Amino acid sequence: MKLPINIKDLLTARTVEWERLEFKAGWNPKAVLHTMCAFANDFHNLGGGYIIIGVTEDKGRPVLPPAGLPVRQIDAAQKEIIELGYRMVPYYHPIIAPYEIDGRHILVLWAAGGQTRPYKAPVSLAKGEREFAYYIRKGSLTVRARHQDETELMSLAATVPFDDRLNQQAVVEDLSRELMLDFLQEVGSDLFSQAPNLPLIELGRQMHIIGGPDEAPFPLNVGLLFFNPEPHRFFPATQIDVVWFPDDAGGDKFTEKTFHGPLPRMIREVLDYIRRNYLNETVIKHPDRAEATRVVNFPYEAIEEAVVNAVYHRSYEEREPVEVRITRHDLVVLSYPGPDRSVRLEQLRIGRAIPRRYRNRRIGEFLKELDLTEGRATGIPKILRAMKENGSPPPEFEFDEDHTYFLVRLPVHPAARHITAEYTAVLDLESGVESGVESGVESEMAILILNDLRESELGKKEMAKRLGKPKPTRYLNDLVRKMVANGLIEFTIPDKPTSRLQKYRLTHKGRTWLDAIHEGVT
Repeated sequence: MKLPINIKDLLTARTVEWERLEFKAGWNPKAVLHTMCAFANDFHNLGGGYIIIGVTEDKGRPVLPPAGLPVRQIDAAQKEIIELGYRMVPYYHPIIAPYEIDGRHILVLWAAGGQTRPYKAPVSLAKGEREFAYYIRKGSLTVRARHQDETELMSLAATVPFDDRLNQQAVVEDLSRELMLDFLQEVGSDLFSQAPNLPLIELGRQMHIIGGPDEAPFPLNVGLLFFNPEPHRFFPATQIDVVWFPDDAGGDKFTEKTFHGPLPRMIREVLDYIRRNYLNETVIKHPDRAEATRVVNFPYEAIEEAVVNAVYHRSYEEREPVEVRITRHDLVVLSYPGPDRSVRLEQLRIGRAIPRRYRNRRIGEFLKELDLTEGRATGIPKILRAMKENGSPPPEFEFDEDHTYFLVRLPVHPAARHITAEYTAVLDLESGVESGVESGVESEMAILILNDLRESELGKKEMAKRLGKPKPTRYLNDLVRKMVANGLIEFTIPDKPTSRLQKYRLTHKGRTWLDAIHEGVT
């Protein structure tokens, strides 16, 4: 059995014991049982955790090479873990995988959050022991739930987060093997080498995105959100709308672009689109020193955190998209509903709010493996830090008393207010008069095409593909013809305009115009 993560990576650069990870130097069945029970209870909806047996820890960090377990003990321990699962109430079994690291044998238990929590386990493994207790994770420790914690755990009974539920409106074949393989390869999973030869249902079970009995298996919601090319078919409004208001939010004009697709692809496409079209650098020269100061209108790291957090923490049961609104004055990310009830606005504004539990434990787990989030309440502090380092005004956070929405507002840097790419998009016509193209869509497409041509020569089919179109449209043909006439781009085969090998390249005039757009010169 292989796990959908890279074990060596888990033991090296990024690793320290915390709420989802525990190292054990040797085989201790009682300690393993209690930690297994705690991960199954998944008190904070983090997605359970991993128990790595055969690895010593020093101040929470693994000591390598691992201490290891005797080979003869590996098989016996696996059988005993199965027996331990039957001693929990209700029964619970983790996924068990033996590994060899640096010539030493270790045992890895993946204990995902259980579907039928709360779970309890015997306090002792002594014969005749009848006292059972509920165990939970508190930081890097496994502790017995008492008083308020036990009451709260009881309230979670039969409550499985939406992303970890079976979807009985879908079938296993709705999961894309190609997307699953791409994920496993990207995260460096040990499972990747075996995955092409596994039946889809077996691969899905090992990735914990398929559940239910063998006679009636169903994909989990998280599997459809990550590994179906069109998750909005199952969860309406699973999309991100990016809206540009050239005359501010109260104006009549706006340009809207909607993004769909598996969550990681959707996030990356949105961030790439914003970076290419709306992020610009301003150079501030100082009379008293040679070095200039460079600032951006909106720091990319802050936008990335705001967008990823919105996708991570939104509800996929509500038919409301994530919306990114951009004006000359700010960039706003809006999602529904608001944060966990434990979050206080005054704490959030100073970066000290830590939610009691997360809405989407499995979404966070997959985003963390893709390095799109850390899943440790670090998003807000990162936004605060990125805005400060750029010299921007502080970000603003907002939600109402009922926590029905969450809004992140990033004010534009005062020195960069005039340089939003879409707002300053003009075509330098032969008359020498600055004039906007006929519509915001054309303006947007012109900048996209010119940015791509800065990197390489392209044909119309390649341009269409980069714009997300199956083939060149009349709209694209008209725009290309206009840019050729205005001298912004030129043919690579000028004597054969209709050649099937024809491509286009950026002219000096086009490069100068594009540089002016990015530098905020109009």
